[in-house]
Amino acid sequence: MDGYVMVGVNHQTTPMALRDRLVLDDPALAALLVRLRARGVTEALALSTCDRVEIFGHGGDPRALRALLLAELCAVGPIEPAALAGQMVDLRGLAVVAHMFRITSALESQVLGEPHILGQVKAAHRIARDAGTVGSATEALMQAAYAIAKRVRSETRISEGPVSLAAVAAQIARDLHGDLGETCLLLLGTQEMGELIAEQLQMAGVGRLVVCAPRRPRAEAVAARLGASVGDHGALLDLLPNADIVVVGVGGGLLALGEEAMRRTLKRRRNRPVFIVDAGVPGNVEPSVQRLEAAFLYDLADLEAVAEEGRAARDQASREAHALVADAVAAFERHRAERAAVPAIAALRAHFEGERLRALAEAPDDAEKATRLLVGRLLHGPSEALRDLAAGSADKEFMTVRAEMLLRRLFDLPTSIAETGATDREDGSKG
Repeated sequence: MDGYVMVGVNHQTTPMALRDRLVLDDPALAALLVRLRARGVTEALALSTCDRVEIFGHGGDPRALRALLLAELCAVGPIEPAALAGQMVDLRGLAVVAHMFRITSALESQVLGEPHILGQVKAAHRIARDAGTVGSATEALMQAAYAIAKRVRSETRISEGPVSLAAVAAQIARDLHGDLGETCLLLLGTQEMGELIAEQLQMAGVGRLVVCAPRRPRAEAVAARLGASVGDHGALLDLLPNADIVVVGVGGGLLALGEEAMRRTLKRRRNRPVFIVDAGVPGNVEPSVQRLEAAFLYDLADLEAVAEEGRAARDQASREAHALVADAVAAFERHRAERAAVPAIAALRAHFEGERLRALAEAPDDAEKATRLLVGRLLHGPSEALRDLAAGSADKEFMTVRAEMLLRRLFDLPTSIAETGATDREDGSKG
């Protein structure tokens, strides 16, 4: 289990501004894996989503592997490794397994239980397979991760009911507009909460996303990450009539959307409804907008009130899901340990069979002699090894006890071996 290594950044450890510098699209993910393979890394997988950029690897010296993975991660920015100090995830061994299981089960997502992460993980797996960096260890990890994700979804209620502000916004948008495929979303401003809500709405199926902000370079960066177009902030009044959903988050308590602008917008839309999310703290939308008949304005407090209703049930589901993941991690560890023992078991079986054939060859017509020969030969090597182990150890008593425990486990021996041997000697002396 020590062979697994992971380094990366995610929403729990790293600010969005820094994560944005490390985001990779699919071709860049593939290129990164090819570079790792060229540097001697036999198994690797890279995952890049809105929540995380993480690189998983397996094989060789864990410290050397970690250094290679970290170097490639930092090269994306590019950023200095020191910039990630205290702001990155750095895992080894079984902790990597548990982390991947939680990711695929949507227990590490900003939106707990969201359904999209599993597809993103499978896409990353496919890219790694095409890049030639998926070996038996990575494949075993991923198949086990998919299995536990399926169990979590089928055996808990982790995905039922919106519990985050973004998920609530997506649900309200669907209630208002139905199929979101024909809707246009205008993201006004690039504040983090507004961006998160817009992204959730995009994942919910919004047909088109336009990003508009006073600082155009920032709008372009967000649009590039979300696969959106950029709108001219100076032409906001021309952008609004095309927007079925408006998410406003410019920060600083600035008024970014007023009643009069929305009144004109609704008139041009012939009063077709608009869902407006004020993601600013303090708010960025004039409160009187909610008086307009076709404007459905929700601020963060409104979304929070709806989200709170679903949290109690989701908390219980989360506890159940974490318990399932813990069981799956333990099962994975046992399975890998059993697989590691297979070559030794096969060699032991071959050795025993060889001794059996030798005994039969030496006493082909005498079963008693053949069995005595076989038992003696099978016991000779282990007996000598155990004597040498006890005699050559600085802690003879400790080694003897450990040897007894191992023998009892291997051969299902009753009680204490020493007591059994003493009893046998006493019985023999009486005869």
